[in-house]
Amino acid sequence: MTDQRALDEGAIHDVLRNERRRFVLEELRENGNALSVRELSERVAVLETGESPAPRNIRQSVYVSLHQTHLPKLDELGIVEYDADAKTVALTRRVRELEAYTSLASLEGAESGSASTLPAWYYLSISLVGLLGLGAATLGVPIVTEVGPVAIAAVLFASTLVLAARQLRSEQSRENSDREHD
Repeated sequence: MTDQRALDEGAIHDVLRNERRRFVLEELRENGNALSVRELSERVAVLETGESPAPRNIRQSVYVSLHQTHLPKLDELGIVEYDADAKTVALTRRVRELEAYTSLASLEGAESGSASTLPAWYYLSISLVGLLGLGAATLGVPIVTEVGPVAIAAVLFASTLVLAARQLRSEQSRENSDREHD
């Protein structure tokens, strides 16, 4: 594994532009962070072919490329721990550095629509309600003029503040938990 400096964007894009490496990361996360190379290659072959089980020649091809190319590269970058002798591979915490570059929220155990992706939807919803309220106030919609655009804006800003504080607290809690497990 390389040193603990952050991965540069070029290295991250190099990892993620390869579909097979993306499949490796997805499968490791979805299956408890660690697998044998044999099991991993079979799962990746199924993803690539859409057949279960994948044809034997494809499984073998995937196994060889993982063993010779992809897993050593991911290990060198510190994204996985690859034991070529024991033929096992496991994710490291460094996989988090890839999150900002991919929609693969599952790399941190969050499926689409889970707690990890909800804040973005909340922010989007609050913004949309704010824009609709602004439009309604401009058009003189009675309920908006009765309540007042300032009151509506205050509720929206307060909602955003509460959501941001909750998200920040959740991230800090997760970081503290990770430090305790080191």
